[in-house]
Amino acid sequence: MNKIYLDAREMEHPEPLEKAIAILRELDNESCLYMIHRKNPLPLLALAKEHNLNSMASEADGVWHILICIDRDADLESLIENNIVDERF
Repeated sequence: MNKIYLDAREMEHPEPLEKAIAILRELDNESCLYMIHRKNPLPLLALAKEHNLNSMASEADGVWHILICIDRDADLESLIENNIVDERF
């Protein structure tokens, strides 16, 4: 799966949400948004749920890892676990 990376840890509101929405508009079935953030982006996750997107958020060491994709069958848990260990692509 092609991951589109967005590091929002240093961004101020509303920039993370705006950039994430722009990425989500361009997603295809073979890609996902992988965002890291300093807090849980609840509005973004609600938006993903509203649009029936596959999404998951997980916190590790004070950093939130968020994955959102169109493919409802994608194993986001394994993708997040792999990226928490190694954030390089």
